[in-house]
Parts: sequence; structure tokens; C-alpha cells
Amino acid sequence: MPKKEGIISLFDDIAAKYDRFNHISSFGADRRWRRRAVREIADVPEPIKVLDVATGTADFAIAVARKAAPGSSVTGTDISEGMLEVGRRKTAGLPVELMTGDAENLPFGDCTFDRVCVAFGVRNFENLEKGLSEMCRVLKPGGKLVILELSYPENRLVFRGYKFYSLKVLPRIGAGMTGNKGAFTYLPDSILKFPLPQQFMPKLTAAGFASVRHRQFMSGVCRMYTAVK
Repeated sequence: MPKKEGIISLFDDIAAKYDRFNHISSFGADRRWRRRAVREIADVPEPIKVLDVATGTADFAIAVARKAAPGSSVTGTDISEGMLEVGRRKTAGLPVELMTGDAENLPFGDCTFDRVCVAFGVRNFENLEKGLSEMCRVLKPGGKLVILELSYPENRLVFRGYKFYSLKVLPRIGAGMTGNKGAFTYLPDSILKFPLPQQFMPKLTAAGFASVRHRQFMSGVCRMYTAVK
């Protein structure tokens, strides 16, 4: 099965329990990481148009909508309709629109958004370089990109504990919650395969971004990248 079709099937299957798994498996740290990323996005007093790519169940889109200046709007796209269905139940009354959309072929014109963001989804892109280029295309000149992504510690001692937890403990938690063992084998493995900053940041530059910066949280368990067009 092609990666994209597999991703759709995987997330459709675990959508109902996805939020709960995130909060439990990260001991609530995912909320803190999102708050830090939101501060990078909602950083101006005037209304902004925001695109949240791979929005999933819309946790990030909701956080942005609540902090952005009055009059702002947030559009969330995802290839999993199952995840979007969960998100739509959570966004009632907020200036958030959710729609099916492929990160590698975004259904928007050039220079449409003031901010483009993605939280915990960029590692699932089938073609990473194309997805980054698409996000740059739809961003206005001077606009900001914010990426929040899970990663792993580079310290060898810390990495040992992390690897045991992510490859041995997390799959059991996820399988117990959803019955889908395969999904929670894929997710930790995708983190280990995703490029570290020294490989990922040049990809952002090659896609058309400038002023690329990186911050790490919890010794590298989560990383935030910011850049401008």
C-alpha cells in the first residue's frame, strides 16, 4: 500500500482515541509544546489568516484561533476524513474551517496566508520536499512558517531511555487504547526516521524559506522550527 493511502487508513482508524493517546503518552507535554508554538504564530496585534497543515483533530488550529487577534481565521487541512470529523465536533463557534486537503497539493492560491503551521504531521508527508515547497508557495512574502514535530534526543544516554519507551511501551499503550498495534508501531518508527535539525533545516532553505531557526524541548523529544518567506 502506498504511504499516503496507509496514512489515511491508519489515522481514520485511530481518530476517536488520538487526542487521549497524545495527552497520556506525552504526560501532557504536547499541550505545552503547542502553547509555545502558538506564541510564534499569534505574534501580531492585527488579524491574520492561518493555514494549519495536517491539522488532524484540530487541537493546534483551535489553540491558534483562541490566541490570534480578533478577526483572524484559521483553515485546517488533512487527508484523513476520520480525524477531521473529530475536529469538526471540537471547533463549533470558532473561526476555524476544516477541509480535506493534501499537503503536497494544497488547494489554495499563491501567497494566500500570513502564517502556515503544522504540528506533529510533517514527518508523515509522503514527499517531504514537495510538502515544504507547497507551504512556502501559499505563504505570503514576509509570512512565517512554524513547524512542531516529535523527534529524539541526541544524547546517547537519554536516547536509550527514550528508545525503550517509544518502541516498547508506547505501542502497548496505543494498542490497548485503540486495538491498532500497527499504528503505534509506525508512529514511533516514523519519529526515529525523520531528519534531525542538521538535515531538516537545509530542506527548509531549499524549499524557499529564510531565517530558519530551531528550538528543542525535553532534550530533543520535540522540536520547533520557524522560518519566513
